[in-house]
Amino acid sequence: MNLHLNFGPLAALIAGILILLMPRMLNLIVAIYLIIIGLAGLFGTRLFNF
Repeated sequence: MNLHLNFGPLAALIAGILILLMPRMLNLIVAIYLIIIGLAGLFGTRLFNF
């Protein structure tokens, strides 16, 4: 059984849950999300596929 997850939707789900749990941390969560997605775009998603 193979399970392939893309990193973008997984990161968005985690960021959304964190924003719901800690709304005061919105700026930090969005900044970290953008950095992670940017790094995944620059270096390819092969490093982040699970």
